[in-house]
Amino acid sequence: MNHPPEDNLTEMTEFVLLGFADMSHLQWFLFGLFLIIYIIILMSNGTIFLITKMDPALQSPVYFFLSNFSFLEICYGSATLPRMLMNLGTQRRRISLVACATQMCFTHMFGGTKCLLLAVMAYDHYVVICNPLNYPLIMNPRVCIQLVTGSWTIGIPVMIGHTYQIFSLPFCGSKQINHFFCDIFPILRLACGDTFVNEMLVYIVAVLFVVVPFLLILGSYSKIISIILKLPSATGQAKAFYICLSHLMVVVLFFGSAIITYLSPNTRHSEKTDKVLSLFYTILTPMFNPMISSSLRNKDVIMALRKLLCK
Repeated sequence: MNHPPEDNLTEMTEFVLLGFADMSHLQWFLFGLFLIIYIIILMSNGTIFLITKMDPALQSPVYFFLSNFSFLEICYGSATLPRMLMNLGTQRRRISLVACATQMCFTHMFGGTKCLLLAVMAYDHYVVICNPLNYPLIMNPRVCIQLVTGSWTIGIPVMIGHTYQIFSLPFCGSKQINHFFCDIFPILRLACGDTFVNEMLVYIVAVLFVVVPFLLILGSYSKIISIILKLPSATGQAKAFYICLSHLMVVVLFFGSAIITYLSPNTRHSEKTDKVLSLFYTILTPMFNPMISSSLRNKDVIMALRKLLCK
């Protein structure tokens, strides 16, 4: 990675998030577009979270995981979109070093939690399809709470330490971050000296929080598919595929864009490509999750929503 010369070393106190500054003629269009997307994220995920908590018929483990996932999507979208909207609306793109570090830390904490929670949901699907008789015993309330708690907390010390390590680097030269949020590689490009160790740590964290959960998900679904193909009736096969299809769609969209961003060599794709990929895993998946996940059990969700609206 190329870096500015160290003789320009200065104590950096703020950065400039360029975002979509190169599309100056579309600033208000982008503001309106991302505002609509953010409202959809809040309303749709908030609705699923609310009905899965309030409706007695939606108290099974799968809905417990879905409610946590919907709440996580609200947090994940809120880590980037409010700052992006403020920058687009005011054209004041400055962000303090502390605010930038905080945004990066929370974005990656929620991202890591999402990877782990998707793996937990895949395991839940595996148990319900491959071992249905023992499902209530295996996925009892205590186990469900432990799995969700672990997903939320295991990445906190890792991401805090990783963020501290990156922002302890000296910065020099330009303070412009060519991105719409404070992401790791755009910030490392502004650091002075050799950042090889930092980049290796990025890959290690990505392997632990992205690749390992992704492989666990693939393992779960390979087992599920082998069981589905053995089902005697075509109706049973179609129902089982329908249960898993929505989860697989979220997995492909989220993990695909994240793996390309954090595990491919940073010189192989442009900064513009980074922005597009980041839009997929930080903004589009939180928006599409309710539409995809709700189709998983459409009748149950719609019935619960009707009950809520009739109150």
